[in-house]
Amino acid sequence: QVHLVESGGGLVQAGGALRLSCAASGSISSIGTMGWYRQTPGNQRELVARMSSGGSTNYADSVKGRFTISRDNAKNTVNLQMNSLKPEDTAVYYCNVIGTATWGRYFASWGQGTQVTVSS
Repeated sequence: QVHLVESGGGLVQAGGALRLSCAASGSISSIGTMGWYRQTPGNQRELVARMSSGGSTNYADSVKGRFTISRDNAKNTVNLQMNSLKPEDTAVYYCNVIGTATWGRYFASWGQGTQVTVSS
C-alpha cells in the first residue's frame, strides 16, 4: 500500500506564505500525477494544483499567480508554495498521488489533510 504524509500547514496572516509538503512511500512502482486539493466544511473537495510526471501543471483559477506546485521525483515528494494568502484560502489541504504500485496495480492515495488558516 501507499502512504502519504503531509506537513507545513498552520496559521498565517493575510498576505503571508506557507509551504506544504507531501511525501509518498510504500509499494510504489511509478508515480504519475501529484496534486493538492482543499476542502472547507459543507463544500466538496476541489483541485488546487496538480502536476504530471512530465511537469505539466494545472491550477485553480483562484490560486493562479499565487501558488506554485513543484515535485521531486527522486524523493517522491510534492510541494505547494502558497504566497499572498487570503482568508478564502482557509481550508484543509489534501495531497493526492496517482500512480502504479508494485505488481502492476494502479493506485490513488490521499494524505491525511493539513489545516491552513489565514487570518484577516
